[in-house]
Formats: sequence, structure tokens, C-alpha cells
Amino acid sequence: MQIAYRTAIGKRRQDNEDSIGIFTNQSGVTLAIIADGIGGNQGGDVASEMAVAHMGHSFQPTTVKTIDETKNWLQNQISSENQDIRDRSEQYLDLKGMGTTVVLTVIFDQTVLIGNIGDSRAYLLRDHVFSQVTEDHSLVNELVKRGELSKQAARVHPQKNVITRSLGIEKAVQIDMHYLELTDNDMLLLCSDGLSDMVNDDQIQAVLESDAALQAKCDELIKLANDAGGLDNISVILIDDQSEVAD
Repeated sequence: MQIAYRTAIGKRRQDNEDSIGIFTNQSGVTLAIIADGIGGNQGGDVASEMAVAHMGHSFQPTTVKTIDETKNWLQNQISSENQDIRDRSEQYLDLKGMGTTVVLTVIFDQTVLIGNIGDSRAYLLRDHVFSQVTEDHSLVNELVKRGELSKQAARVHPQKNVITRSLGIEKAVQIDMHYLELTDNDMLLLCSDGLSDMVNDDQIQAVLESDAALQAKCDELIKLANDAGGLDNISVILIDDQSEVAD
């Protein structure tokens, strides 16, 4: 299984508040994670860096190697990190109200555990079908689920970036978790909304199905988001057991 990733500032932001990391534990299990920070001043980048660094460094010395063990570790880690971010935001005025989304996958050979908080997403490409695995914790998604808004209208809704769940804001937070059994030629995409808000599913699928190397596909996704305006930071992780990462 090969992994490639890229993060970029985009064309409109002065700082990159996304953080990204790949970590492997003592059992050879891999954690891939993207966090998209929210909050004024420097709060967003602090929250996302804390989430990725703390969770990654906590994961590396573990020996977890089953879904159940990892689920327990992950929920405990999310609760701990939620409190750490809240504590830090209360210590410094310029960090008040900071938080972050999280999307991650834990890779056990052909089985993957996927978790998310907020509107950073995981997608699966399987047999030429590209589908969103995670569910956004956002205001517009709640409207879509209630039938009050179409998916097309949600893409351009003025409140499309209002999220209803994030790490570091509330006293307690739950991470949605589920697992997939991967088959040959499956590809997973993790991304921040800087990609999914700017590039449609058909465009993303075309890149993933191209003959380019895995790293080149990451670069092309970033380019598409920037070509569409690059309104936000852009982060992508691609996971494919059939591809090789380009130099």
C-alpha cells in the first residue's frame, strides 16, 4: 500500500491552517491524518498542529493492531486532545475559540478504519465509482438530510462552511468511526474542504483514474483547486495499494 500527500496554502489565505501527518506504530499499523484549523488570529493553525502532532506522537509507541483496540485508543485520544486544545485556548487570548476538523484513516493491511470530525472528508474510488465515505458535520449537510436543500445548492450555500462539530470547541466530542475492507485497485482520498469546495467529484475522479503516479495525482488535485480560485488551504492524502509514489 502506497501513500502520497500534499498541502498548500491556496491563493487567498496568508497562512496554512491545515496540518497533515503520516505515522506508523510498533505493530506496523499506519495512521494518516488531516486537520483543518478554525479560529481567529493564529488559533486555527495551532489547533490543527496540536491535533496532528499529539495524535501522531501518541500513536507511534502503541502496539494496537486490531479494529477494536484502535477504536478505543482513538476515542480516548480524541477526548484527551479535545481537552488539550480547550485548555490552550483558555490560556491565550489570541487562541480563544480555536478548534479543528479531523479526518483520518488507520491502515491494517487491507482493512482501514476511517474517522472524522467536521467537514474534512474521506472518499473511496472503487470500480470506477467515486463516493464520499464520511458524513459532514455541517449546517448545510443537516439541511440536505432534512430535504430542505439539494446537494447542488449546498455547494454554493453562503453558510456551507459552518460546521456543527469540531475538535476543541465543545466540552465533549465524538468522532464518527467505521471501517472498510479494501479490494484490489481501491483508492482512498482524505482531504480538507479546500479541495472538496473547489473541485467537483467528476474532476477528482478523473485525476484519480489517470495514469499519473500517486504523488503527481496529489499535485494535480492541488492545482485544480488553485485554478478554481484557491479560496482556502488545500490538503490531500491518497492511499493506493497498487501505485508507486513518484520521486
